[in-house]
Amino acid sequence: MYTSPLALLQVFFLLVPEGVRPQPSSSPPGPGPTSSGPGSQGGTLEPSSEGTETPRAGPGTSSVFPTLGTPSAPGDGAMDLFPVLPICVCDLTPGTCDINCCCDRDCSLLHPRTVFSFCLPGSVRSSSWVCVDNSLIFRSNSPFPSRVFVDVNGIKQFCVHVNNSKLNYFQKPQKVNASNFQTPATEFGGNSFNSTFQTPSPAPFYRAGDPILTYFSEWSVVSLLRQPAGVGAGGLCIESNPAGFLESKSTTCVRFFKNLANSCTLDPALNAISYYNFTVLKVPRGMTDLQNMKFQVPVTPVSQAGSPLLAGNTCQNAVSQVIYEIETNGTFGIQKVSVSFGQTNLTVEPGASLQQQFIIRFRAFQSTATPLPGPRSGNPGYIAGKPLLALTGDISHSVTLLQSQGDGTCSVRRHKVQFGVNAMSGCKLRLKKVDCNHLQQEMYQTLHGRPRPEHVAIFGNADPAQKAEWTPILSRNYSVSATGCTSCCIIPVSLEIQVLWAYIGLQSNPQAHVSGARFLYQCQSIKDPQVMEMSLTTTVTFVDITQKPEPPRGQPKTDWKLPFDFFFPFKVAFSKGADSQKGSVSPVLILCLLLLQILSLKTK
Repeated sequence: MYTSPLALLQVFFLLVPEGVRPQPSSSPPGPGPTSSGPGSQGGTLEPSSEGTETPRAGPGTSSVFPTLGTPSAPGDGAMDLFPVLPICVCDLTPGTCDINCCCDRDCSLLHPRTVFSFCLPGSVRSSSWVCVDNSLIFRSNSPFPSRVFVDVNGIKQFCVHVNNSKLNYFQKPQKVNASNFQTPATEFGGNSFNSTFQTPSPAPFYRAGDPILTYFSEWSVVSLLRQPAGVGAGGLCIESNPAGFLESKSTTCVRFFKNLANSCTLDPALNAISYYNFTVLKVPRGMTDLQNMKFQVPVTPVSQAGSPLLAGNTCQNAVSQVIYEIETNGTFGIQKVSVSFGQTNLTVEPGASLQQQFIIRFRAFQSTATPLPGPRSGNPGYIAGKPLLALTGDISHSVTLLQSQGDGTCSVRRHKVQFGVNAMSGCKLRLKKVDCNHLQQEMYQTLHGRPRPEHVAIFGNADPAQKAEWTPILSRNYSVSATGCTSCCIIPVSLEIQVLWAYIGLQSNPQAHVSGARFLYQCQSIKDPQVMEMSLTTTVTFVDITQKPEPPRGQPKTDWKLPFDFFFPFKVAFSKGADSQKGSVSPVLILCLLLLQILSLKTK
């Protein structure tokens, strides 16, 4: 039987076993091709208008081609599978061949793939490949261009280039006009820059730690209530520290002045009015209606404070202390704000400085005028670190120690004694030209503070109205004059505060209480109290006199003892009471014989 050769040319087919699915790939990686044409047996390379890149086999598939070859430039009449593009986006250097830019005409390469290891994106047209393992292919009659490639693992892959013109061009966008502009902008657009500047609605009420809002009606400006704090080793004042809602605390900082003569009347930090020339917003939502006064609380000064005044070489009425008292009522916000000041005089000199203290206290709002007791130092027992409470008359306050200013002189402010914390402080006091009696009084007042503590609280929640909850402070003073010196004056220079305390109550819930306190003054004799400086010191020492309970006694133990003579009951039975002869062995022998006989009977 004769078959025409033309008919044999039609029997090209692609054999793929069942269950193996070729997978397309647009840019398969891998080394260069091992054959520049399709397989033998009539597989010819069809011309294609589409460019190609190195194909990649699909997962789980590989390809082998019957005829293998080495990479070579296509000859005359051969089809280049990597046609360049008319628009060359990677040609960035005029007159110079850009590396791996396959469309750069300055390279003068007919087939750039033979020189470059790869083509930069955009320099060749995109393409689509379908690759399978080469071992699955026997013959190919695909009408599309095909090649055999070797991947990075050395596996041969048979790839067919699919002619898909849709991969080369973007879809033509629709015409945009005024009527349909918003449609594509909404469909494809993202977040707008304007959305980041949207201000969230204010909270309905303050939460603990939230900054407190203030309003300056003169400038229509909303700001924050500031509590200046010290930073750095020198404790310089910074104004940006906001006060936190319900956070009662105290801060101290130092201000330095290059020209105090000008700053005295121009610096708002020295002027009391700058600390209350605004209103406080009751709740944050008051920002929505700043003209509504029901959301605003005025800051009321407790007493009239004078404005700074430069008198000769002294700056008078400079603010040294600011105390805010803020009354709150839960979610109803701030109900009342008051402020009090401490003022001092500064000497105008180069490098003048001022130490300022800022205190903010929060308390519950009271509609009645009943005064509130001061904060507790425990309930009932003292808590370590809380102030040691003192009583003078009916006024409750804290026991304090000396505090020095920046130049070492004694300050009007004092350190509070913290329960359980031993401390020592000192300063220099410049003596004035006064007599001995007045000098002694001034020294005593400087050491123990004003007013002088008379009682100390036994527990941290002591009530000033209940005298039984306070114990008197013992003190020892020295005589006024010195023996053998008519011009000498004995003045106190040191105060030691001794506090005896102990735990009482359950060991599982101990309560610290003060058993007693004592002031010990150390004095010094001076001859000329007219002009001089004295160094003063104050110390506080806490002595724990807790007596722990006796250790628990052990439970009674049973002492088991056997009688010395195990056969004593038998002796009594055989001896017929007290007439039995002690030491007789006959009953014992009889008993042993009986036992032996019983044992012998059991063994039979």
